[in-house]
Amino acid sequence: MAAPVVLSDPSPSSPAPSWETELELWLEPFLAQLPRKEQRKWAPYYVRGLLGPGERKSIEPIARRLLPEDVQQLHHFVSTSPWPTEPLERVLAERANELVGGSSSHLIIDDTALVKKGDCSVGVAHQYCGQLGKNANCQSVVTVTLAREEIPVPVAMRLYLPESWAKDPERRRRAGVPTMLAFREKWRIALDELDRLREFGLTFGDVLADAGYGMCAEFRQGLMDRGLRFAVGISSTQKVYPLNVSLRPPKKPGKRGGRPAKHPVPSTSSVSAKDFVASLGPNAFRPVTWRNGIKGPLTVEVVALRVRAADGPEISRGVHLPGQALWLVCERREGGELRYYFSNLPKSTSIRRLVAILKARWACEQAHQQMKEELGLDHFEGRSWNGLHHHLLLTMMAFTFLQELRCKEKKVRREGHHNPPYRRFDEKSSKR
Repeated sequence: MAAPVVLSDPSPSSPAPSWETELELWLEPFLAQLPRKEQRKWAPYYVRGLLGPGERKSIEPIARRLLPEDVQQLHHFVSTSPWPTEPLERVLAERANELVGGSSSHLIIDDTALVKKGDCSVGVAHQYCGQLGKNANCQSVVTVTLAREEIPVPVAMRLYLPESWAKDPERRRRAGVPTMLAFREKWRIALDELDRLREFGLTFGDVLADAGYGMCAEFRQGLMDRGLRFAVGISSTQKVYPLNVSLRPPKKPGKRGGRPAKHPVPSTSSVSAKDFVASLGPNAFRPVTWRNGIKGPLTVEVVALRVRAADGPEISRGVHLPGQALWLVCERREGGELRYYFSNLPKSTSIRRLVAILKARWACEQAHQQMKEELGLDHFEGRSWNGLHHHLLLTMMAFTFLQELRCKEKKVRREGHHNPPYRRFDEKSSKR
């Protein structure tokens, strides 16, 4: 995890500007997208409150620390004011692209849970909460993160609206859910956000996602239809065919007649990814060192081979024809736990590069953790659709500002300058 940055004024001997001055300049293109003068006034206060010290980063604690006489105005700006997020999201995408975009970058799709009490906050439901590792009362937010060289920058966050909410007009009305918004699965939200980000000019080399998305054939097909490379987790029950599977012509009617068969017949039956890997034997795994870490080489045991995914046309109930040739990767972790992945990277891709790309997905987990611990991503106490998405966007902006400072400091240290404008401190002392 990247070390946090101390947000305090530099020492008197340093000529560098304070972080507040740096932030003021950094926010200018974002503020230019807000239609009203009052909105341009309150946005910097909220971002400063997210970045500054304090255990709680919800509206009232921020206001009490920065402007105790204007709590209601700040609350109105975040929770009630109807300012649109898309113009600022476009600026955010442009800044992220300048910082970590390009053909060697990864676009990581995931979701994160915001634990809640009660049932009035928009989208809250009893659903899986990754933070707790079990079902709990929470909001689930689909996230898109751009990352390169272990530097993650969040570029989109959208609330997943469960069907129980999507089909309840009164709850929608009270929470201000847009009237035209229908129920969408998480993978559809992710693809919609991906399309929007590409329209903003975001550039990346591949798309990464965990099994919650990768196990969905429609999601993988959506990526392929867009001409994108991907490396995604899958379920152990995902059916596959060997690469050399062939198709026989449909069976002809017998002497007694009957309907002619519509579909060709595979030369072998599909099996689960788990059974396919097991048939190779335990010696099929081999150690792969995918990069050097702080404590030495990082090595993992994997099996990687080309297969045909069983996601072609359905020929009978639950049985599909072979689809596109893909990489099937199985990772054996400490304790014997197995994880499975699909990738449509070229067949010439080295196993080391394949594993390194799969491992790059964890950058988004680091971003989620830091945004919760340092910036109060999960501290928002409002109930409305607009309020939540305003908070999510402003938190992403604050985190992107921090990432720019970290990259700047890293460059200063690499070039050997003294008195860098922003000092770092260890993780234990970083928690506010």
